[in-house]
Amino acid sequence: MTVNVPAAPTTTELLGRPVGSHPPATRKPGPRPERGSSPREGQRVRALTRRQIEDHLQELGDLYAETSGGGPWAWNQARSAFLRRLATDARRPGFELLIAETTVLTGCAHGFPVRGDGPWWEGFDGYLPGRLLRLAASGRLFVISGIHVPSRVRRQNQDRAWNLARRLQKRLLTDHGAAVAVTLVTRSDHRTVEALRSWGWRYMEGDTPRTAPLGPFRVLVLDT
Repeated sequence: MTVNVPAAPTTTELLGRPVGSHPPATRKPGPRPERGSSPREGQRVRALTRRQIEDHLQELGDLYAETSGGGPWAWNQARSAFLRRLATDARRPGFELLIAETTVLTGCAHGFPVRGDGPWWEGFDGYLPGRLLRLAASGRLFVISGIHVPSRVRRQNQDRAWNLARRLQKRLLTDHGAAVAVTLVTRSDHRTVEALRSWGWRYMEGDTPRTAPLGPFRVLVLDT
């Protein structure tokens, strides 16, 4: 998973006043304006059709490479692997990919709703409790397979509803009427786990870094 946010809004102040003017009245200091990059500053979130995804593969691959946090290798092997996974997921029923954009692509998130059976199980075997399996059977469980945004989204205003990652993940769940989202993270990828938890994701009930089931992945859960 990778992480993106636009630059912090710029403000200016009047540094002087005309000669002979009275000094401004003293005011009690109020709350400082929120700083950080808010999607209200121009980022638009929209879903792409399958055809549009095909047309934007180059840009989506570039976004992944730019935000993955890897070195130059991210522009070849990792980028190609991402595009292969995306092509596989895009064939799943109900798959949705959201992009955030200003004049350029600034982020994306993607996933698919699940049922009680099917190939989505790969990697989740033995991890999900009965409650989530029942949600899957009712069509209210959603797998978020990727959130790709620049690093400042992880460091700034993670708890704000307008944080770009939070906007993207909430929109995916809302569009599909899902009650819970799940995602798999490579066990050694502490950077991604930290980012997800700052955006409201949690470990499974009773799951801690010390008590997690053995295996190559961690499962994190997001409630609506």
